[in-house]
Amino acid sequence: MLRVAVLVSGGGTNLQAILDAIDRKEIRNAEICTVISNNPNAYALERARRKGISALCISPKEYESREAFHQALLKALRDSQADLVVLAGCLVVIPECIIREYKGRMLNVHPSLIPSFCGTGFYGLKVHEEALKRGVKVTGATVHFVDEGTDTGPILLQKAVEVKEGDTPEILQRRVMEEAEWILLPKAIDMIAQGKAEQE
Repeated sequence: MLRVAVLVSGGGTNLQAILDAIDRKEIRNAEICTVISNNPNAYALERARRKGISALCISPKEYESREAFHQALLKALRDSQADLVVLAGCLVVIPECIIREYKGRMLNVHPSLIPSFCGTGFYGLKVHEEALKRGVKVTGATVHFVDEGTDTGPILLQKAVEVKEGDTPEILQRRVMEEAEWILLPKAIDMIAQGKAEQE
């Protein structure tokens, strides 16, 4: 059974998509062993508690230094005995000590077709604002392995989503989540659980 730790900063819609896919048996041979958020008010923690899953808040504000925070996060991941770490709307920059420990075992979902609209500063609504400003006709989402760069790790899955006339960043964000993110992330976890995907 693949043990999955999910790191999340907000509402946890991607987390919910994973939970629903496990319930529907679309993710096989995997379970969420812990959900960790840097935000004590993240609704994602409530979603985890309702499922009887360990829900931890590890906030940088509670530590005297960034290094102390990083070590606390690393310890929580080790304690959970996670085989795979999934960044599902996690707005914390993951430190190299964690990336090294989970190399080839950490996934991120990004709301664009990498290499478009990615890298430092591109997260949340900003991605969709830039896509609309640029006038692209197609956007989408990408699931990739995490490396030391920002959105630079090997790509596992991508899915295109049409940009429609009259889209606002909020409308486009929702469509990308519904048509791409919530499909790709569970699929990627299932692929790894079935031994069909690994980072070289």
